[in-house]
Amino acid sequence: MSPLVLFRRLAVAEATTWALLLLGMVLKYATRTTELGVQVFGMLHGIVFIAYCLGTLFVAVNQRWSAGVTLLGLASAVPPFMTVWFDWRAERRHLLEGGWRLSVGGETPRSLPERVQARMLARPLAAAAVALLAVAALTTLALLVGPPAGSPS
Repeated sequence: MSPLVLFRRLAVAEATTWALLLLGMVLKYATRTTELGVQVFGMLHGIVFIAYCLGTLFVAVNQRWSAGVTLLGLASAVPPFMTVWFDWRAERRHLLEGGWRLSVGGETPRSLPERVQARMLARPLAAAAVALLAVAALTTLALLVGPPAGSPS
């Protein structure tokens, strides 16, 4: 899976879960029929949001994105559907081209993030397990912290 494919899948998944969460909010607040949509789709969106952010950081290291581009990629997860816009923008600007430059036989890592990425690319199954654990840990942390003050319940 290339950086483009990984990023696109995460961007579309994040936008899709935004749509589902918005549907759940309509059912809860506009029609007052059920809260189940917000409960289920809210949790799903939170998990995918975290996965998108981690994936953005992973791709940013590989593609050598500037801090500004990386922050824009991360911030695009906040407004609904903006991850798809950012994906489109990044592809148009050739920010998602090429393969994994730090994979086995590729470039030599020069920084700590690059060394971590090279190790993950050399061990994809272990990397997938670490990624799942990271998403689970960050989701748990978000649940413990709770929603922002003043948010509707």
